Amino acid sequence: MESPAGQALPGPAMPVEIAGVRLPNPLVLASGILGTHASLMERAALAGAGAITAKSAGPLPRSGHPNPSCVAWEGGLLNAIGLANPGAAAEAELLARTRARLAPLGVPLIASIFADRVENFARVAREVAEGGPDLLEVNISCPNVASDFGEPFAGSPQSAAAVTAAVRAAVDLPIVIKLAPNVPEIGRIARAVAEAGADAICAVNTMPGMLVDLESGQPVLANRSGGVSGAALLPIALYAVYQIRAAVDLPIIGTGGVASGADALRMVMAGATAVGIGSAVYREGPEVFGRVAREMAAWLAERGLRLEQVRGRAHERPAWPEPASTPPVPHAASPAPAAEARGH
Repeated sequence: MESPAGQALPGPAMPVEIAGVRLPNPLVLASGILGTHASLMERAALAGAGAITAKSAGPLPRSGHPNPSCVAWEGGLLNAIGLANPGAAAEAELLARTRARLAPLGVPLIASIFADRVENFARVAREVAEGGPDLLEVNISCPNVASDFGEPFAGSPQSAAAVTAAVRAAVDLPIVIKLAPNVPEIGRIARAVAEAGADAICAVNTMPGMLVDLESGQPVLANRSGGVSGAALLPIALYAVYQIRAAVDLPIIGTGGVASGADALRMVMAGATAVGIGSAVYREGPEVFGRVAREMAAWLAERGLRLEQVRGRAHERPAWPEPASTPPVPHAASPAPAAEARGH
């Protein structure tokens, strides 16, 4: 794969499109990982990411939560960074510098925003749009700042739609609404944001969780709770993507626990257009993008398939060559012989 400038990029070409924006492959650097400096985001693109998401920015600079704010465990990561960011004005400058590095590579830039009130989402969107990102992710679902902002806007169809409508009215950019996994009916929320003007959906953010130190008996994070990401999140994210695809016909960036080509293909089969990778970058470095893309391409080539042929496959009913047998019922009594049934 080569960039428009002729620079060789790792991994095969598997182009996809999100709201009219072309990605050279479906793998997206998730928000919060390496998205704080132009050089780091460029490094992820050079390693094979098909799109880059910057770290979420809010109305004002924010220092985030005190350390320890992130810990690795056998199921992935638990983090409570607390949306540390330089504020919307400084973020716009960072985005402009980053886009100048990514544009020659043909890799689009996704800005990410958050806010405490609906009207502030619109204000931050306008400020950040000055940096020239290709898409705008609207983070309405961060799970580890409830003490600061209250219930995430992703918690109900009404609040999610209100933010979406405000941002839609504020900018001309394609907007991607980032949803939470811990909601009763994510399909209803997806329909609400689609009707309010969303161009795409990112699913999902981290899941609220906690780890406790055995010796002290205390939570390991200073914030006490945090967001679960990594392998433990994969089945939850797959289910969310499946439910969203059944509810709406918008592009989906399926995010949560992806660490291999097999994981990424499962996301596509659940209905994702593109696939976000975050925690795996923490563990392996940006080179994970090239590896995952090659694994995806190899699996498809072995079966003579194209990526679009497996997208949404989980929604198809299998056509078995013969009817499946009735599954056994545990502890069910065997039917009585005919003679016994007649009283003999």
